[in-house]
Formats: sequence, structure tokens, C-alpha cells
Amino acid sequence: MSGPHSVEDLLRSLAPQVLGVLVRRMGDFDACEDAVQEALIAAARHWPEDGVPGNPRGWLLQTATRRYVDQVRSEQARQRREERMAQEPAAGSVPDDDDTLMLLFMCCHPALTPASAIALTLRAVGGLATSEIAGAYLVPEATMAQRISRAKQRVKASGPGFEVPEPGAKGWAARLRSVLHVLYLMFNEGYATTCGHALHRADLSGEAIRLARQVHRILPGEAEATGLLALMLLTEARRPARTSTDGDLVPLTEQDRTRWDRRLIGEGAALLATTIGGGPPGEYRLQAAIAAVHDDAAHAKDTDWPQILGLYGLLEHVAGSPVVTLNRAVAVAMVDGPDAALALLDELDADNGPLHGHHRVHAVRAHLLEMAGDIPSALVHYRAAAARTTSTPEQRYLTAKAARLHQHTRS
Repeated sequence: MSGPHSVEDLLRSLAPQVLGVLVRRMGDFDACEDAVQEALIAAARHWPEDGVPGNPRGWLLQTATRRYVDQVRSEQARQRREERMAQEPAAGSVPDDDDTLMLLFMCCHPALTPASAIALTLRAVGGLATSEIAGAYLVPEATMAQRISRAKQRVKASGPGFEVPEPGAKGWAARLRSVLHVLYLMFNEGYATTCGHALHRADLSGEAIRLARQVHRILPGEAEATGLLALMLLTEARRPARTSTDGDLVPLTEQDRTRWDRRLIGEGAALLATTIGGGPPGEYRLQAAIAAVHDDAAHAKDTDWPQILGLYGLLEHVAGSPVVTLNRAVAVAMVDGPDAALALLDELDADNGPLHGHHRVHAVRAHLLEMAGDIPSALVHYRAAAARTTSTPEQRYLTAKAARLHQHTRS
């Protein structure tokens, strides 16, 4: 292994595993996270020059453990902690089991609200910055930082109880819902990064898929867990066509569908088929079904929009949200015309509406106005969307759309 990026990628993949082991042993989430961060800094400083050790995971765990011990000693708890640590195996003899999934369930602690559990897991397991998590929740960064800090303190105050509950046990359903929601948000942030210069973060979406596979493997009968994995695969299959040769964003309707990964589409569709008869469909199975309809169309014009509109209606009933309504508005436009869809947007974008002023509302409104032939108004909203988005590739795309419409009005 050579190069800074390879070391960085290795550290990113090992960090949640090491943190999971340390938290399981010590129980102090906040202190363990600090110790792991110090170990990562030490590795990033030494490995590029000295070479990656033969057992990088063991090296990180041993270093983090030492840092943790130093912290404990400074808090006058050396004897009690060292006796506890003496019962654990040496760092070099740690088995190769991946503790990332255990860390995932531990972060979804019953002492936390689902929102706090998701935020904490995105930070500890997904490695997202606080600003990225705040963007996913549409809240200020300072608010999210406080939420994560309070979550850590609450987990610490709750004492022991980091074990993963058995399926069907008390609290299991709530923990599983939080875990699936975490993976869903993690995948979305990786597939369509909300801020920064990158269009996507393949490492993050890949990690979400890996964890979703683990959840499905240990819970093959959980239809929503299966549906979530299917949704990820059916969506991930389009990644190769989401960017042009210049690295610019290519929307779904303009993608070269011959570049879609048919292997992933086949796997996702097969998984979705296994959930038929598994009770009323939940939000992830419905979203997977929508993705499957898109993936079935060889060309954009072949898309079965009436079926997609019907699925969005079910999804809005099962797990309604402003974003679901926004997506349904696009389907309404394709079936009933842009005017009907614009009426839906007016509700979302009212002064007290849930998405008032959001860049996605401006972007969808611009698209619908362009469909309706109102080019001057579409131009205004494309520019407004470009000014509000925090994603550089999305901003370039919206700015280019506005420029093309501007040129059209002058010609």
C-alpha cells in the first residue's frame, strides 16, 4: 500500500472498527472516541514514512488503548480501569471480527431519541463531519454539534448496556428502525453529497451498502432491511452514468443507461422480490420499488410514470415527508402536467411551509416552469437554486441550466 490516499482510506475503514472494540471494552464513548482520534493522528503521521504495520488494526487499537489509559490516569481512576483492562486480551491478539456493526447498534442506544442516535452514528460510524450531518437534517451546524454532544453524554450516563439486543426483544424494533434510518442517510450522503466539491463519496455509500448487507445477512427475514439493501443497490447501479466525462452532474432523465450496472440492478430486484408477501410495504420497500421502475426503463421516455406516481402516493401515506411530496410533484408533472405539480409546490414553499426557500424547491419549480414553457420564470428559479445549494457540482449544473435558458431567451 502506498500513497496518502491509500493510507487515508485504510484509516477511514478501520476507525469505526477500532472505536467499536474500545467502546465495548471501556463503556465511555466520549473518551474512547478521543483516544481513537489521537491514534488516527499518530498513524497518519507515521505510516506514510515508516510504512503500514503488518496488523494495522491491532496497531490502532493498541495505540488508542494507551491513549485511553493516559486519559483515565489523569482522572485519578488508574487502578480501577487497569484491573478491568487486565481481563481483556492483548491488542495484538484481537480477532479479525468486524465490530462496525456492533458499534452501529451501540450508537442506536435506547437512552437516545432516534434523531440523536442517527446523528451520533453518522458521526462515529460514517465518519461524517458535523456540517454534513446538519445538512442532511436541514438544521444549523451548531444545533447538530450540541445534539451529538448531548447524545454522547447520555450514552455515558446510561451506564453498561452496549450489547446488541436479540431480535424480538424489548426495544429491538425501535433500535432496528434507527439503524436502518442511519444507513439510509449514510448512503444518501455518499451517493449525492450535500455540500462541498464532490458529487458523491463512494467510500461512504459503499460502507452503507456493506453494513446493510451485514444487517440483511443476520436478519434475512426483516423485509424492510432487505428493502433498504435493494434500494441502495438499485440506486448505486446508476452511479457510473451520474457524471459526464468532465465530471459534471447528469440528471436521471439524461443519463446513458447503457452505463448502468445491470448486475447491481439484478441483485436489487431479486432482493425486492423476496419481500413480496412480507406484510404491508414500508418506506424502504416502496422506495426500492420506485427505483426498480426507473431502472426497468431502457430510455427515459419509457418510464412508467403512472406506476411511480401510485407508489409515491403509498409512500406519502406510509412515511410522508416534505421531500416525499416534492418527489411526488415531479411524478404528478409527468402524469398530469406541470400546472398540477406547481400547485403542490406552492404548499411546500408557502411562508410557513416545511421547505420554504429550500434550493430543491427552487430547482424543481424551475424544471416544472420550463416544462410549462415559462422560460423567464424558470430562469429566475434556476438561479435561486444555484445560489442556495451547498453542493458545488449541483451549483454548476443549475448555473449551466440558467445560462442555457438565458441564451434561449436572447436568440
